[in-house]
Amino acid sequence: MNPDYQLMLWAWVGVAAWVGFVIFSNRKIHPKALFTLFMVELWERFSYYGMRALLILYMTADIMDGGFAFDDAKAYGIYGAYGALVYLTPLVGGFFADKLVGFRKAIVWGAILMAIGQFTLFLGGNENETMFYIGLAVLVVGNGFFKPNISSMIGRFYEEGDKRRDGAFTLFYMGINMGAFLAPLTCGAIGENEGWQYGFLAAGVGMAVGYLVFLWGQKQGVYNDVGMGPDVVMEKPIIPGISNKMFPVVATVIMIVLASTLIVYNDIVDLILVILATMVIGYLLYEASKMEKIAKQRIWVIAVLLFFTTVFWTFFELAGSALSLFTARNVDRTLFGFEIKTTFFQSFNPFFIMIFAPIFSWLWIKLSNLNKEPAAPYKFGFGLVLLGLGFLALNLGGSSASAGMIPAIFMVFLYLLHTIGELTLSPVGLSLVTKLSPRHMVGFLMGIWLLSSSLAHQGGKHIAKLTTVNEKTIVESESFKKAKMDEDIKALLISDKYKDKLEDASVEDVLTDSSFIADLNIKSDKDYAKSTVYIKESLDEAKNYKGTKKEKMLKAAKVEFISYSDKAVTSDTISEGELAKLSKNTPGTAVINAIRSESLNKGLSVFKLLGFIAIACGFLLFLIGKPIKKWMHGIN
Repeated sequence: MNPDYQLMLWAWVGVAAWVGFVIFSNRKIHPKALFTLFMVELWERFSYYGMRALLILYMTADIMDGGFAFDDAKAYGIYGAYGALVYLTPLVGGFFADKLVGFRKAIVWGAILMAIGQFTLFLGGNENETMFYIGLAVLVVGNGFFKPNISSMIGRFYEEGDKRRDGAFTLFYMGINMGAFLAPLTCGAIGENEGWQYGFLAAGVGMAVGYLVFLWGQKQGVYNDVGMGPDVVMEKPIIPGISNKMFPVVATVIMIVLASTLIVYNDIVDLILVILATMVIGYLLYEASKMEKIAKQRIWVIAVLLFFTTVFWTFFELAGSALSLFTARNVDRTLFGFEIKTTFFQSFNPFFIMIFAPIFSWLWIKLSNLNKEPAAPYKFGFGLVLLGLGFLALNLGGSSASAGMIPAIFMVFLYLLHTIGELTLSPVGLSLVTKLSPRHMVGFLMGIWLLSSSLAHQGGKHIAKLTTVNEKTIVESESFKKAKMDEDIKALLISDKYKDKLEDASVEDVLTDSSFIADLNIKSDKDYAKSTVYIKESLDEAKNYKGTKKEKMLKAAKVEFISYSDKAVTSDTISEGELAKLSKNTPGTAVINAIRSESLNKGLSVFKLLGFIAIACGFLLFLIGKPIKKWMHGIN
């Protein structure tokens, strides 16, 4: 069996056992509804993170490999707009739940739409770019109905001041991350092995299962009367001429059209988010001004912490964009003797959450009983400091880099520190909103809270673009011109004819291009040729597979590189060890390593800056924590 699938199966067995333990050990502490919604969210997050693990790689993959061959900047723009809209639409979904349909119907409608969106991505493949954008748009709208309302629904099972609330949201957050852990190992394994579209199919099946689990819980009566309808029924139509019953359906169609347009023309999202954020925060503060003092100041707390949580998620969510491509291009993905898929690295964060979430759940309750639990502002501060330390840990790996590739263990350290930081901030933030919000505004305020992630994804697009590698720019740089390598190859590569080719082709492709070698032989005293070898291990392994997987392995088994004519090899079958020895003496290796090193340094310089900014924000929260805690009026 494919080792990727073996790992996937072991992960499923482990998660099943862990879920059973979590439910059994907490069954007398929390209501049954928590565990049902826990499972619904697990499957929804499986669907979301399964698709997310594939998305940036799918968009930048070559057309022959089943992708769209988008350049990095275009892919980051689409990813950023998609992520921004995913977390923007909860504002609308929270409104519909609060005013028209209630939590339950909003969750059901959102689940149906998200399943349809995943199946659309599957059916479209890379041959239909329009279906790709429509699929993303349907996912965006479905998430808007689903995401804010399942969290708000959980808050209704706990009274204000209930010490179990933070523990409940931490357990719920662990359910989220169990799904997120399985997603890259399942959808990623299927997508990278069998074809990207089959990864999307797996994600769609997961969402359908989550939908069925929710309906089962409803049939069993575990939700009691929670979420049956809005707290206050709107008797008059919100839009004249459209009944309140039909309004959500009409709004869904309009939002899908709008979302697909914005994903394509994603620079518009920048302006929209700035205007929207200003209007929403202004409206929130205006509403707060009409409230009595305690409610007003609690709204202020939400507004202040919203800024810091936006900074956190802007940096954190680079995991799905810049960090994903950084892993594919600048990380030696061999870990403990095994080479793992790029998508699998996105399982480390949820894996660590499954390990540490029960500890934090116990810790907050224990500290609360001792009256020593830190207030939310201080928890947020710790989270930001740990986020920054994660980026700095990645920079430590730069000193251990070889040929522009850092050891995988440093990426693991980054995810470990980011995860611990996340646990001190994210579940606490979700719980805090339900505790600080006036009852009639819970859904709307949860939507506003999720607006931070919307701003984060769109802002992250611009940060990710700072890490974009342009090999032409690197070749034109002074550091490349001073690098030690074959001077004849260097001189020809930096000529206008060939450096311009780096806009669309990789340096490996340019170096092995027949015209490049021909020109090189004319201008140089040395003779060059293209070598072609086949990797024995890859050929042997390919015999065990069929279809797309076999084609990919056979393609990867063929390696071409520039050589000196007297050392050129053609159509030889050699081992991986022999290739490594052979590569050390080829004239193109120094060129490729120089470009990889510059690419690595560019990424690390950006991540280092992010680290210091995050740490500074954390210490700022420590300084202003006392007045913020006072505004919370007894809520911790």
